[in-house]
Amino acid sequence: MFRYFIPIILIGASVAGFVTFTNPTLKSISTLKNEISSYNEALTNAKALEGERDKLTKKYNSVDTANLSRLQKLLPDSVDNIRLILEIEKLASPYGMVLKDVKYESASKKDEAKSTTNQGLQVSEGLMKDDGKQYGTWELEFSTKGTYQNFVNFVKDIESNLRIVDISSVKFSSDSDLTLGKTQPTDSYKYEFKIKTYWLKN
Repeated sequence: MFRYFIPIILIGASVAGFVTFTNPTLKSISTLKNEISSYNEALTNAKALEGERDKLTKKYNSVDTANLSRLQKLLPDSVDNIRLILEIEKLASPYGMVLKDVKYESASKKDEAKSTTNQGLQVSEGLMKDDGKQYGTWELEFSTKGTYQNFVNFVKDIESNLRIVDISSVKFSSDSDLTLGKTQPTDSYKYEFKIKTYWLKN
């Protein structure tokens, strides 16, 4: 009778050993294999990305420095608002047109606006638009005065400038002189510009 209990005890011990040791060990080994596979895949992807990076770096380094500078100016990787304002002032200067009432948006503030005055330029800081695109847009407003022909030449210079600029709107108003109690029209006009430029997000 006793000999029948020994196989039963051995079978029970085997089952208990499988449940308490073998099965958890197999699950742990399976988990480790999955992790190793995942790490190997990540390493493969990392090597592929490194290869692409090296190719792009090689292409970038092969581009002429002057052309890189022109591309940077065409579509900069930051707003670079001060430089754009200075460029527009430089374009307007030969025609005796002075920029006034300059207003632009900044990415630094959302709900509150700050203003500072610098050489007669009023600067308003607000929120820059972010619509999830790979490029950002930046809007600038300013006014200036000059003859119609100078205005036309100034607009042509803006259009031919290397940096991409869209003129959203222009408002005209005429100046007048008071001579001998009478209002005399002049050939000078006031122009209120709204322009938009673009920058490449990182």
